Amino acid sequence: MLRIGLTGNIAVGKSCAAARFAELGVAVIDADLVSRELMEPGAPVYFRVVEGFGTEILRVDGSIDRRRLGDIVFTSEEKRRFLENIVHPAIRDAIDRKIAEYEKISNILIVEAALMVETGGYKEYDRLIVVACSPATQIARLMTRDRLTESEAKARIAAQMPMDEKIRLADYVINSSGSLKYTLEQVDIIYQKLL
Repeated sequence: MLRIGLTGNIAVGKSCAAARFAELGVAVIDADLVSRELMEPGAPVYFRVVEGFGTEILRVDGSIDRRRLGDIVFTSEEKRRFLENIVHPAIRDAIDRKIAEYEKISNILIVEAALMVETGGYKEYDRLIVVACSPATQIARLMTRDRLTESEAKARIAAQMPMDEKIRLADYVINSSGSLKYTLEQVDIIYQKLL
């Protein structure tokens, strides 16, 4: 099975690219979805996160308010690293279990993860696809998607590794600055190359 990492910074269009690969029949694992599952009330990671950040990160229903948690960790590198030390090992383990399941049924597997380069996880894959867009496009998307101010969006972007560093490691780059059609066409071309 060909294992491929798909990454890029916040609000660049990773999920859009991953969704297109899935439409083409590629098995896709979304690390963010895995993270959400691990932080559901009652899960071991949930208890460790609440213990580390306090009940002020909880919604009324007891679930973790990811936006509130994001506001905390994107303004403090120490707190962000603390959260990553709790969540990343559990995500890696869960993804490894999912990969083992897919190996029996798929020839190509894509794991979509924002921090794949930062954690060194990209080295575990046969190829690396990086999705990137212009800084202006990224800021606008992030402000719209997460209802952030421009300064909040810029702070979240600044907290991540510079995009150029990820692009240097890429086997393939998808430029998502243009139209959705153009982005999807690039995915289709990469898919044909992977076959």
